[in-house]
Order: sequence, then C-alpha cells, then structure tokens
Amino acid sequence: MNRIEDKLALLSANQEKAFITYITAGLPDMERCGGLIHTLEEAGLDILELGVPFSDPVADGPVIQDASYRSILKGTTLRKTFDLVAKVRSEGVKLPIVFMMYYNTIVHYGIDAVVAKCAEVGVDGLIVPDLPMEEQGALKAALGDRDETILLQLVAPVSADRIPQILEGARGFVYCVSAMGVTGQSGQYHREILSYLENVKRQSSIPVMMGFGITTAEDVRPMRDLIDGAIVGSHFIKLMEGCDYDFDVARKYVRDFKESF
Repeated sequence: MNRIEDKLALLSANQEKAFITYITAGLPDMERCGGLIHTLEEAGLDILELGVPFSDPVADGPVIQDASYRSILKGTTLRKTFDLVAKVRSEGVKLPIVFMMYYNTIVHYGIDAVVAKCAEVGVDGLIVPDLPMEEQGALKAALGDRDETILLQLVAPVSADRIPQILEGARGFVYCVSAMGVTGQSGQYHREILSYLENVKRQSSIPVMMGFGITTAEDVRPMRDLIDGAIVGSHFIKLMEGCDYDFDVARKYVRDFKESF
C-alpha cells in the first residue's frame, strides 16, 4: 500500500472519516505554499489534493480557474511543483499528496517521466479529470502495479452504468463528483445525490470520497453514512484568499471540519 491507502486504512480502523482539501501549487508563492502544506499536516488533514495549474482547467469553476491563472502568472510549472513536493518531503512532511492535473500537462512532460518523478519526490496519487476510462491505458501502463503513485478514479451522477468498469482494479479511493458541472457550485448537489452515493458505495471495494460544492461538515452530514470522506476545494481557496493565506485560519478550518465531521 502507499501513503493514501495506509492513511485510509488507519482511519477506517479508528472509524473516522477522511478530510481532504485542495490547494493550488504556487499560491500565494512557492515558499508560503510549502508552509501551508506543513500547516495542513499539523492541523490533521488526512490527504492533500495539490492542483498543478493549467491554462484550460475544464473541470474547474471560476475560483480554481482564477487560482490556476494567477499561479501560472507567478511562473508555476509542473517542474516547480515537483520541486515543491521534494522540498516539503525533505523537511519531514508525511502527508499523502495527490496531484490534481490535466492530461495535456502529463503528455507534454512525458508520461513515463511524470510517473518516475512522482515516485522520486513522493507524489502518492494522480487525479486526471479530463482522462476518461477508455483513454487511461498509457498512463496505467506507465504506473504499473507499483505502490509509489496510484491513479485515482472519478465517478459522476451520469456514470451509473459505467461504475463497475471504472472501479475495476481501482486503488486508493473513488472520487464521487456530487454535482453536474464544474467545481465550486456550493451546495448545488445532484437531485438524486443519496441514491447515487448508495450505488457507488455498494459497488466500490475502496473508500468513497465526495467532492464539489462542500464548504462545511454540515453540508455532508446527510451523506455521512454513505461516504468515507469529503473533499473541499473552491471554498478553501476562497477562504485562503480572503485572509491572505493566514496559516492560523487554515489550521482552524481543518480542525473544526475534522471535529464536526
């Protein structure tokens, strides 16, 4: 197992839910981004979703699109994001780290090169929202059966007939998109969210995480028995932007969410 699977196994044994947040690499700058990663680990975050900025983030709404754009303007690249992960790992960070990135970035850098670099610096998982199941062959082949880095699968409310195929051989956790459309649609869950999550939970042999539109633990309380964790993205970005990346605010948010979940 890798760090993601180790953490989720521990949480399951302790009957705890996982809490995952998303941040954009390079914001507010590389040094403070590293400090934020340390803070999130200290606060008890279970898994970090680190967004690699891309010029056309088709799965993301205005908040993360803007964050990605501003990070690119600051010079953030995949290479520099790898350097960031290598730095925090050298400083003792054990927090499971998942890259949320688009396939164009992977192809441009080189599929085998990305996989090798992830293993080298300590990237534990990849989420590639624009890479459908039918086109994952090359990336899956490069990742192989090694534990260093695993490909995480997403399912959406329209995926009902494809869930068995999507989850075949899946590892880590399954990311359940809770709304149609892009990230950041606060509280606008799919009208059949409960039956959708029940369906995924019934068919999944790995933990089920819910993301898109979540701001507080109260938002997912009705789904608590159907999920193994929650992912907060756009809201956390807005929170950090609103307080100029105050680490104390980040620490309190994570602790409060974990205590209420």
